[in-house]
Amino acid sequence: MRASSSFDCDVLVVGAGPVGLALAVELGMQGVRCIVIEALRRETLAPRAKTTNVRSRELMRRWGVAERLAAEAPFGINYPSNVVFATSLVGTELARFTNAFACSPERDDRFAEHAQWVPQYKVEKVLRGHALSHPNVVLRQPARLAAFTQDEHGVTATLEANGACPGDALRARYLVGADGARSTVRGILGVPMTGQSPLGQHRAFIFRSPGLDQRCTLGPGIMYWIVHDQVPSTIAPLDQGDLWTFGLPRALAETIDPVAAIRKAVGADIPVELISTDDWTAHQLIAQHYRIGRVFLAGDACHLHPPFGGHGMNMGIGDAVDLGWKLAATLQGWGGPALLESYEIERRQVHQRVVNEAVANHKLLSASYYAPGLDLPGATGDALRAATRDAILRGKAPEFRSLGIVIGYHYEDSPLVTRDTADAAPLAPRPDYQPNARPGCRAPHAWLAQGKARGASLYDHIAFSGLTLLATRSGADIEAAVTECGNAARAAGIPLTLVAPGHADLRELYQ
Repeated sequence: MRASSSFDCDVLVVGAGPVGLALAVELGMQGVRCIVIEALRRETLAPRAKTTNVRSRELMRRWGVAERLAAEAPFGINYPSNVVFATSLVGTELARFTNAFACSPERDDRFAEHAQWVPQYKVEKVLRGHALSHPNVVLRQPARLAAFTQDEHGVTATLEANGACPGDALRARYLVGADGARSTVRGILGVPMTGQSPLGQHRAFIFRSPGLDQRCTLGPGIMYWIVHDQVPSTIAPLDQGDLWTFGLPRALAETIDPVAAIRKAVGADIPVELISTDDWTAHQLIAQHYRIGRVFLAGDACHLHPPFGGHGMNMGIGDAVDLGWKLAATLQGWGGPALLESYEIERRQVHQRVVNEAVANHKLLSASYYAPGLDLPGATGDALRAATRDAILRGKAPEFRSLGIVIGYHYEDSPLVTRDTADAAPLAPRPDYQPNARPGCRAPHAWLAQGKARGASLYDHIAFSGLTLLATRSGADIEAAVTECGNAARAAGIPLTLVAPGHADLRELYQ
C-alpha cells in the first residue's frame, strides 16, 4: 500500500547504518515507501564490524546482493579465515581456529551462504546502493531527528539539517529507530536500557604498515590474538593498501605510545602510520521496550553487547528483516495485530542469548592466556604451550564456532507459533547447529541442484513476500492439504506461494 497524500512515507527510518539500510532494502523490495534519514557522513574508515555472518549473507542472497558483497571482500572470498593466537605476529603460535565463523566458500549443506570477512563500511556501501535502486526508498543525509510525536494514525517527525534550527516535518505511518547505541529515538521515547555497563573499555586503531602481511610468520588470517605480558591485544588485516586494525584495553593504551605498542605486538620494528583512533565501551544492555505505539527500535538502539563473536551488526540485520516483513504485511492489510507485537517477543529471546554469549566471550581476552615462559624452548615451554593451547581451544570455541547461535536460534512463546503436543516443551539452546523443522526455528536448508548459483538453494524458491507453503512430498492427502491452505489464505487475504521441489531428502530433513 502506497502512502496516502497525508503521509510523506509509510515508514521513516532513523539511521543509515547497516541496520537502517537493511530495513530500507526489505521495505523497498516489498513495495513499501520509506525515507531514511542520517545525521552523519558514514563513508570514513572505522574499526567497526568485520564479520558478515552466515545468516546475514543468507538474507543478502534473498535480496540478490550476496555476490555483490562477495566482490567487495578486500582479500577475496578464498582468503583463509584463520584466527591465530600467538606471542607476537612473528612469534610462537599457541593455538589456531581454521574456518572461523564458517567463512569458507566451499558449499555446505547446512546453509545457503558462507560468512564473509569484510569491513562494515563496504557492507553499508552495498546495502546503500541496493536500497537506493528502488524508487520507493529515499535517503536524506545529513538530516537529524529533532523530535517526533505520534497519534493513532501515524508519526510526525521534525528534522534539522546541518545542526540548524528545526525545519522539515515528515509524516509517516511508522517510525523505526535504527540510530545506534546513543539512539535519539530511544531517548525521545524515554525507554531505559537494563543490564550492566561498563563491562570494559577499549581502544582501537587503524594503521598502515607496508609489507606487514609479508613480515607475519603465522600465515594468512583474519585476526591475530597477541598473548603478551605488556601488550595483550588483537591485530587484524582490514583492507587493501596495507590497512590493519589494532585493539587493546583502554587503560593500557593510555600508558603506552600506540606505535611502540603495535611494534611490540608485531615483534618487529615495522613502519607504522596511524590513521584513526576509536574508543569503545563494552556493555550488557537491552532496552526495556522495543516498541511504543507506532515507534520501534532495532539494532544497537535496543541491544548492546561486546563485539566478541561478531554478532552485533548481524543481529541488527536480523532485526531489520523480522520487523520489515511484518511492517510490510501490516501496511498491505494482511498482518493482524499480533504480528507487530511479535517483533519484540521474538527478537528479545535472540538478543538475550547473544548478549549472554558475547559477555562470556569478553571475559576471555588475550591477557587471560598469558603465562611467563610461553616462548621458552624445550620440555618446559612445550608443556606450558600445550596447556595454553588446550585452554584457548576450549575457552574460545564458542566465539569462533558459533553456528548454533547464528542459525540455531529459535522463537519460543511467540503469538505467531503454534505447538503440537509433541513439541510443546521449550527447545533447549545448543552450542552447535542441528537442523530442526519445529515451528519457530529457521527452516532447514537444502541444496536442490549442483553449484551455488541462484535456484540451487531451497531458499531461492521461497517467496520474497507473503507466506510460502512447502510440500516435501506428493500424494492425494498433500494435494488436499494444499488446497485447504490455499482457500484459507485467500479468505484471510494472505499472499501464499506453493513450493513443491520434489526433492527426495526434504521429507526426512523436515520430518
